[in-house]
Amino acid sequence: MQTTIQHRGVTYHTDLNEPIDISIPLRASEDNPVAWYLGAPEIKPVQSGDWTGSVEQGASTNFNNVLFNPHAHGTHTECAGHITREFYSVNDVLQKFFFIAELISLQPEAEDEDRVISREQIEDVLSGKNPEAVIIRTLPNDKGKLTRKYSHTNPPYLKEEVAIYLRETGVKHLLTDLPSVDKEKDGGKLLVHKAFWNTDDRTRLDATITEFIFVPDFVPDGTYLLNLQIASFENDASPSKPVLYKIR
Repeated sequence: MQTTIQHRGVTYHTDLNEPIDISIPLRASEDNPVAWYLGAPEIKPVQSGDWTGSVEQGASTNFNNVLFNPHAHGTHTECAGHITREFYSVNDVLQKFFFIAELISLQPEAEDEDRVISREQIEDVLSGKNPEAVIIRTLPNDKGKLTRKYSHTNPPYLKEEVAIYLRETGVKHLLTDLPSVDKEKDGGKLLVHKAFWNTDDRTRLDATITEFIFVPDFVPDGTYLLNLQIASFENDASPSKPVLYKIR
């Protein structure tokens, strides 16, 4: 289905029949990626007395319980409620679901014992573009990201200056294939989360961060239409399904 979109005086054309899913599916398996010191997610049939919610085991339906953590077990979208004393639900604050997005690929730079993404890298790649959403694919981009165990590995992260720059240029939605935009063990500082949502001043309640995505190599850097889909969870974060559409 061919669609025309007007955004900031620019006309974009896309085909909604050609989606590019950049989410990681949730699997009840040790192959599921995991962060934050948890085990694998669980999807198990309900047990009620002698009855098991499994057609294979004689039930009329499959009736599973799902146990997972949105932050630790795969692609998720979070709002400022992730770090505020006040409760904010991502289901309430995310009211629009289509955005013009820029996909960029960056190699984290060595800094002491860490690997970081800097403001200079972001500015250089965006080259003055001012999208609503920025999608960061880190390099190298191996398929190990689909199964990786991130706990205690000190993955790459963004520097605080990146969040400040994106906030000041009006980016509302930040997506990355990292398990967190912040350093794994930072003593609870969460500098990037705080800076992007501006929680020390006027909190940007309509801004979101999406982590744990995976953008395949066949998807080139550039401008896309982003459909940011979430489940209707009344929680600071929800499992999500970001989908890209090529701009023609």
